[in-house]
Amino acid sequence: MKTRIVMLAVALLSILPSWAFRADTLEIASRYIASPAKATVLIPDSKTPGAKFPTVYVLHGYGGDYKSWSQITVPNMGELADQYGMIFVMPDGRDSWYWDSPVDPGMQMESFFVKELVPTVDATYPTIADRSQRAITGLSMGGQGSLYLATRHPDIFGNAGSMSGGVDIRPFPKSWKMANWLGSYEDNKDLWEKTAIINMVPQMKDANINITFDCGVDDFFADVNNNLHQTMVAAGVPHDYTSRPGNHSHAYWQPVCRMTTPAARAITRMPTGSRCAA
Repeated sequence: MKTRIVMLAVALLSILPSWAFRADTLEIASRYIASPAKATVLIPDSKTPGAKFPTVYVLHGYGGDYKSWSQITVPNMGELADQYGMIFVMPDGRDSWYWDSPVDPGMQMESFFVKELVPTVDATYPTIADRSQRAITGLSMGGQGSLYLATRHPDIFGNAGSMSGGVDIRPFPKSWKMANWLGSYEDNKDLWEKTAIINMVPQMKDANINITFDCGVDDFFADVNNNLHQTMVAAGVPHDYTSRPGNHSHAYWQPVCRMTTPAARAITRMPTGSRCAA
């Protein structure tokens, strides 16, 4: 009986997938934000010498950090890195909304991303260093950040997405520390207007980015996402948009592996709607 149990265990192990991804904590001595700036990096295993991979930058929401995605939202992200042959980079956004703050010189997150983080990742890991093979996505604050950074830097990011994103910040002038970085809405209306994603649609039209975003129908960001979709349709900006049941919670974010769809199927090789669970 013991022999049969051992043989069965060996047989089961032989048919189960073997995940050999590597997880790093990347630290960067930054000139733009307080050091060290950290990011979790998941690198897929490869049996092909010299293999290079697409890269997806995955941004956390307000109150999160560089561990949030891989430890809370999608704990099997390393397995997905192996399965789909992608590098995932999850930086610490520090509640910055991923902007360069005109108020706080120590919170220049946009500059950190484009001048330090992306170049360091490309120099350190086997990435395909091309905009077509680089995506950025995130949830909530991170969804806003991904569309903001991609629209402003289409030479770096060719693919962008957002889940439950704060794509119009103007209805929330006293929320989530935004006034800490932009100044008060009352005193800085022009800056708030310029920073709102919905007002960046003309730039999106010229940026030639693959864009996808979604939001739950009961989310407090549902109206601003619907408005963004309608504005993009009116402006003729190609994109995928999904409004589905759910609210602003992990119960909405976890079931579908949305952090890879922003690669717009060109680099993720994952069909829309693929499950996150292994």
